[in-house]
Amino acid sequence: MSVPTGGVGDLGWSLVALAALAGVLLDRRFGEVPRWHPLVGFGRIATAIEHAMNRRPAALARSRIVGLIAWAITVLPFVLLTAWLAAVARTASPWLVVVLDAVALYFAIGARSLHDHIAPIALALRDADLPRARALASRIVSRDLSDAADEPIARAAVESALENGSDAIFAPLFWMVVAGAPGVVLYRLANTLDAMWGYRNARFAGFGWAAARIDDGLNWIPARLTAMSYAVLGQTVGHTADALRCWRTQAPHWSSPNAGPVMAAGAGSLRVRLGGAARYEGVDEARPPLGTGDRATAADITRALTLVSRTLWLWLGVLALIAAATQSLS
Repeated sequence: MSVPTGGVGDLGWSLVALAALAGVLLDRRFGEVPRWHPLVGFGRIATAIEHAMNRRPAALARSRIVGLIAWAITVLPFVLLTAWLAAVARTASPWLVVVLDAVALYFAIGARSLHDHIAPIALALRDADLPRARALASRIVSRDLSDAADEPIARAAVESALENGSDAIFAPLFWMVVAGAPGVVLYRLANTLDAMWGYRNARFAGFGWAAARIDDGLNWIPARLTAMSYAVLGQTVGHTADALRCWRTQAPHWSSPNAGPVMAAGAGSLRVRLGGAARYEGVDEARPPLGTGDRATAADITRALTLVSRTLWLWLGVLALIAAATQSLS
């Protein structure tokens, strides 16, 4: 007998669609939890484990093994706990599983937070308030924007909106549909560890290897579904053919196997030029170009957020249609 964990396998499409909508609406109404967010506590645990297990230099292979063990110690207990809670809820009522899935999705998804962090950058650029625009953009990207002009700031904001749309919205939603609350927890914690450990520097090149590769694996399907959604919606906010062409020709040159398709398709759909030069820790990095058309402006930031929002409602609409179809066939 399989252990119920939520998702389509246990709940069916109708209840999964309801849980997804409830989680999105909770995020829309309340936004990010201002205090006592579970991920803050998880981050402290992850930091303590990393400090304990990554204290001295080691051979690359050994460091990777230690990093994998650290990843398992950090993530799996929370996933197993969530799976146990889902199993207990399932024995009582499927509606409790819906509630658990919706709450897990609410804590993992970041649609409102993404808008709240990025939309003010467009407003600052429109008001010609460069210092404020630089400060706001520096909160969401790691590149150096201390003396940036309008275009690099707008480009950074558009790239962040498109990429984080996949990481912070569509991937958690995908894993909720596939595996319920345990899938959401697995994805969000793995993604958090990638952000904390997945650097290619001396300290994390080996230790963070597992965190980076696991996150890549968990994001592979959601990223391509997101890229396809951006391309499809190009008919309403941009150009589908351009999106598909940019995805095909430009994404393979991008360093990230998942960010490349997402940002290339998004940039092509919006017909805006992204990628290119960016400064990190005082060093200029020549990144491959993405997209086509004009340079990024404040208006493109708003258009990118619109594309992400419409993609979210597209996904919810598809879930609702699948639920309705399965109901009519049952």
